[in-house]
Amino acid sequence: MDIHDPDPIRRLRAIMARLRDPETGCPWDRAQTPETIVPHTLEEAYEVAEAVAMGDIDALRSELGDLLFQVIFQARLGQEAGRFDFDAIAADIADKLERRHPHVFGDAGFAHDAEREAAWESGKAEERQARERHSALDEIPVALPALARALKLQRRAARVGFDWDAPAAVLDKIREEIEEVQHEWAHGADPARITDEVGDVLFALVNWARHLGVDAETALRGSNRKFERRFRAMETLAAQRGQGMQGLGAAGLEALWAEVKQAEAERTPDADA
Repeated sequence: MDIHDPDPIRRLRAIMARLRDPETGCPWDRAQTPETIVPHTLEEAYEVAEAVAMGDIDALRSELGDLLFQVIFQARLGQEAGRFDFDAIAADIADKLERRHPHVFGDAGFAHDAEREAAWESGKAEERQARERHSALDEIPVALPALARALKLQRRAARVGFDWDAPAAVLDKIREEIEEVQHEWAHGADPARITDEVGDVLFALVNWARHLGVDAETALRGSNRKFERRFRAMETLAAQRGQGMQGLGAAGLEALWAEVKQAEAERTPDADA
């Protein structure tokens, strides 16, 4: 492999091989294992999501490159261990995409999206069975963000009929779970017990969002960005007025927050609350 190869993928693989060279490679890259680079892979995936959310095309291209490098890295580690290489990874996903899209690459036809989705999930279930995974909840990555994993768990359970009938029923469950938190807190329950009950509230909220057609992880990311934007605006206003945030007190901070929201609403009449 040649690091000057005009083919971008071959060049990238050659660079990875050079980085892993036992004698002339980078010490950090040589020290890595499949386990140690996982946190970096997750971080890069989140940065891709952030670039998409911000609509920053240049950043998206760059972050996708960083994420691709993580795949190339794992492929190189697999090749060195004699397990698989990049070509095997690409072949596997190509085979899977053809297999899961019989309406595109085969003779199957689906009358509507629900039928196509059912066929997709049936195919995935057959693949899990072939790998001797028999639970509907098998192969949901534990490393997923908690909200995203809750959504996947709920969707899998719903496919076998374990689900609420309507959003209103889930809202009743949320109220019930909140009351349980309040009860435990009022009676001096230990932190572990309260943590457990708060977790139930969050799980129920994800379920409610799912029934409303909202992805809870995406919704919370949006709220995080909104809070950060408004809090930074508060800091700017306070600094412009020669005030310190810590000296404003609860009432002063609340007034500043309301001022920022009002200014935002005036700039964008349909701004979020």
